[in-house]
Formats: sequence, structure tokens, C-alpha cells
Amino acid sequence: MTTLKLMVLYPVPNDVEQFEKDYADHLALFHSKMGLPTDQKPYTVTKIHSDPNNPAPYYHMFSMPFKSQEALEQALSSPEMLEVAADAARISTGGEPVMLVGSDT
Repeated sequence: MTTLKLMVLYPVPNDVEQFEKDYADHLALFHSKMGLPTDQKPYTVTKIHSDPNNPAPYYHMFSMPFKSQEALEQALSSPEMLEVAADAARISTGGEPVMLVGSDT
């Protein structure tokens, strides 16, 4: 069975310190809306690093696996996830977050 991954890429924020604070609150909202205990993390968060010769276009990547396309679609269309998505857009001051769906090969 192929596992799908929802990935959300956040552009480099205008204010990194504020983004970090907002992102912590955003994850708390995600946990609350999805009914996840704070110590349960079925997702990964990756901070993307730049170097002087190669500035990264993104700052953070959120990735969460789903067992099926149906499970992913159900989650994305729920009122709770729509609220979380709106909050993601709010905190992403460097531009709109980019949402991708992929699978491991």
C-alpha cells in the first residue's frame, strides 16, 4: 500500500522570530482541531537551511502521511482542517504556503 504525504512548504518569512512563535501556536491549533494529544506527532517539521550562495526559497516544511487518497481528501475537506489551512496562510508572511501531495518511491 502506498502512503501519501501531505507537504506544506512555508516561504522564508519576513520576520523569522515572529514566524517561530506563530508556528508554535499554529501546531497547537492543529493538535486541538485534529484531537491530537500534544505529545503525539504523526507528522514531521523540517527547517530548510540556506547558504550564502544558494538561498532557500522555503523556510519550513510540514509533512504528514495518509493511508489513502480518500483519507487525505476527507482530512483536507473537514471544517477543522480548513481552519488550520487558513491559519497557515495567516502566519506565512513570506508568501502563500505551497501544498504538495507525494509518495515515497
